[in-house]
Amino acid sequence: MPPPTQATQSTGPALELLVHGVGGTTPQEMLVDPRTVRVTGDATAAIYRRSGDIDAEQHPERYRDRPIPEAYCWSNLTSGNGSRALWLLLLPFMVINLAHWMRPAATGRPRTVRLYGALVRLVALSLTVLLTAAACEVALDLTAWQCAGVAACSDQRSWLGFLSAAQGGWWSQPGRRLALAALVPTALVGLLWYLSNRTWSAYESQRPLTGTVPDDDSAGTAPAEPLRPALGRPGFWFGRRLVARLRAAHTAAGFLTVTASVAGAAARHDRAAGSSVPAVYGRVIEALLVLGMLVVLWVVCRRGRSERRLDNRLDRAVITYLPGAALTLLVLASVHAAWSRPGWASAGTLPGDITFRVVTLAQGAFVVALAAVAWRLYRRSPEPRTVMRGLGGPSVAMLACALGGVMTGGVAQRVADWLDGPGSPGMGRSAVIDGPPVLLSWQASVIPVLLVLLLIPGVALGVRTYLAARRLEPLVDAEYEERRPDPARTKQIARTRATAALTDSAPGIVGLVSGATLLLGAGAVGGAWASGQVPGLAMDGSSPFVESVAEAAQSTGSWMIGFGFLVFVACGRRAYRDASARRTIGILWDVGTFWPRAAHPFAPPCYAERAVPDLASRMSGWTARTRGRLVISGHSQGSVLAASAVWQLPAGTRRRVALLTYGSPIERLYGRWFPAYFGPVQLHGLHRSVHCWRNLWRATDPIGGEIRLGEESGPEVDRGPLKDPLVYGRTPEHPLPEPVLGHSDYQADPVFAQERAALLERLTPLLPQQADEPRQELREVPGGPPGTAG
Repeated sequence: MPPPTQATQSTGPALELLVHGVGGTTPQEMLVDPRTVRVTGDATAAIYRRSGDIDAEQHPERYRDRPIPEAYCWSNLTSGNGSRALWLLLLPFMVINLAHWMRPAATGRPRTVRLYGALVRLVALSLTVLLTAAACEVALDLTAWQCAGVAACSDQRSWLGFLSAAQGGWWSQPGRRLALAALVPTALVGLLWYLSNRTWSAYESQRPLTGTVPDDDSAGTAPAEPLRPALGRPGFWFGRRLVARLRAAHTAAGFLTVTASVAGAAARHDRAAGSSVPAVYGRVIEALLVLGMLVVLWVVCRRGRSERRLDNRLDRAVITYLPGAALTLLVLASVHAAWSRPGWASAGTLPGDITFRVVTLAQGAFVVALAAVAWRLYRRSPEPRTVMRGLGGPSVAMLACALGGVMTGGVAQRVADWLDGPGSPGMGRSAVIDGPPVLLSWQASVIPVLLVLLLIPGVALGVRTYLAARRLEPLVDAEYEERRPDPARTKQIARTRATAALTDSAPGIVGLVSGATLLLGAGAVGGAWASGQVPGLAMDGSSPFVESVAEAAQSTGSWMIGFGFLVFVACGRRAYRDASARRTIGILWDVGTFWPRAAHPFAPPCYAERAVPDLASRMSGWTARTRGRLVISGHSQGSVLAASAVWQLPAGTRRRVALLTYGSPIERLYGRWFPAYFGPVQLHGLHRSVHCWRNLWRATDPIGGEIRLGEESGPEVDRGPLKDPLVYGRTPEHPLPEPVLGHSDYQADPVFAQERAALLERLTPLLPQQADEPRQELREVPGGPPGTAG
């Protein structure tokens, strides 16, 4: 740490604002005191102090040798009540939202950047259509059309008796069965709309305050800063307009997908000879259906995020009339399908196979186009640390499509197995119903092939980690300077360091899985389209070996895809009942839901849209009121929240704030995967604009790492690698073995207290005082900060 910039005249009031990392912790653990009091906030996220520190500002003489500790607890934003365990079912939506933020950093290419965002939003829209189509496949095709239309299936299930074609009741006509079954996917779409709207109000509706919104340099209200990154703009953490537009568009797309499933069969029957219903009605509904989908595409592609100002305006015509019009069309289609058509009998399957093929092909085309756009952006401003040369976003988008396919195909396969009895769906042996679309069986068949392909890089990584640990053993012995090193202890430390380095291999694995998924998915579509049969039947007549392999792949893949869906449901059910399991699942959301919902409105809500304004307003308000010094101390994901909050501070406040990060993934994960927001340019700008910044890291930490900023932007940031464990063996001071801490307990290292004291010393000392009037009023902004309207 460089020497302080000036001699300390007075310690003044100093505050340490602690922000925990993934998984969360209690304020009692953070403050190391069982007696804590909530200073501000609510049961979801709040700031706590020790009960003895409540009046600390009135007695600064007590805190001349140490800062006032405060703890910001935000774990309930991701792992609170049991209903949040159901967010596991929204995993594909969360993953595609991550792909939006993974675009390469590039300047001077606004049209290309907008094209990248539009393509990601189209992939996200396809996932909504895929989910709704899967619900229609289960409720309309497998249950209402196939099982209820065959006496051998409906007679075995009493709850389907009133729909059975064999009983000849009012509901026995196929169109009426479809209209009734459409309530299931319609309710699913309505539930997703409700959850998106409700979570926005609970998590993401916190507007920034004028005291925490950076001044607009272009308006001449503040001196020019080295960098104004996207994370520091007023509207970054408040994008109400885009979320509302996307919510309306995706809700309408879901209703229109159900409409297509209901109206398609009736319209085709009416166009055949002998129908009692004029075919023109079906043609009108189909024309309105096409028009509705074009409007949805226009809404999704037309507008992205607005970050330079609070995106508080609403396109009321879109969010009000678009879902309502789509629902009205669905009601008309249901009435049309329920019209009496004597003699109409359901046979075979609904034409859902073409829907799944079109969606799958569209997803592949969008991902390929997205990769071309991302590569073009990367070549504009190449950065060596960016994962996969800028192709991280397209790769993650492909994974989102794969997850969506596994979940939707899994539920269709399981329901088909349940309704049809033993045997693989679609094989025709003792089958009562035809089963799900052929494409779903082909997609299930490629899963075993993908797992076999992954064995090769898995083995290679294991061998490489073993060899790396062997190479590290002499270095560990030399570092601790033990006269008689313990081989077991040395191997433990070396193995931990080598295993922690596996994090840097994740991009290669993600790229391999995404590429293999794209190629295998294309093969599945081609096989389904060319043969029109499931793989086990398509290979009949070939060699016995090929036939056996095809049947084994289909049966194994069908079992695995169904098992994967059941695992999702079981994990969600366990997390709903078990708080500890819910906290573990919450770790996934801590990483995945940091970013605002910019691509998919049904993704789990963004907790940072609540946490970042909380932290920024606390820092701005406390420094304005006390004229004191402040160190914001963030661990793991908390360091990302801390840096994001510091970016949101006014320039004057930022100069009175020090940033202490430890176990931080800011560069190792966020800088590499999200280069447009945490890239080297943005981090250099943060380093120059904040008064002082220090980062602690360990070689045994699989998550945290270096910030990798040179001295050209100011004093050195990184300190490390810290010793872990602190002591190699038993000593008089440490009679018991010290654990290898890895990612935890950074505050137990003496270096932590040293660096915190050095940061406080470097902050500009100010005399302690209580301001009679706040220097900058903290009030809610109805439409945005001054100078940003228009």
